[in-house]
Amino acid sequence: MYINNEDFESWMKKLSKKLTDISQDLKSLINTSEVFSEDEKLLDNQDLAFLLKVSYRTLQRYRTSGKLPYFMIAHKTYYRTVDVRNFVREHMDFQTYQDFEKKHPADNSNEKDE
Repeated sequence: MYINNEDFESWMKKLSKKLTDISQDLKSLINTSEVFSEDEKLLDNQDLAFLLKVSYRTLQRYRTSGKLPYFMIAHKTYYRTVDVRNFVREHMDFQTYQDFEKKHPADNSNEKDE
């Protein structure tokens, strides 16, 4: 198969742009350690939907209603475990809250100091 120079250059420009976009996304994810404490984990839509046993659409309704705090990095939605814990405590049933606590225990640093 023969590829002329113009097609090759066009493909290389597209590839270069895509790699630059991916690089920026990775930099933004790497910098989250500077924003959040080491103990705090982030959950994405897939993780949270599986954990709460709800659909992506249900998570979207929680976000738009303001019940579930979130932030976005490169068009991907993330949730802080602290925010999810508060949401589950206030809006979900007790069994769901217990399941969440088993999988993501709260930091008990206050108890260690006593």
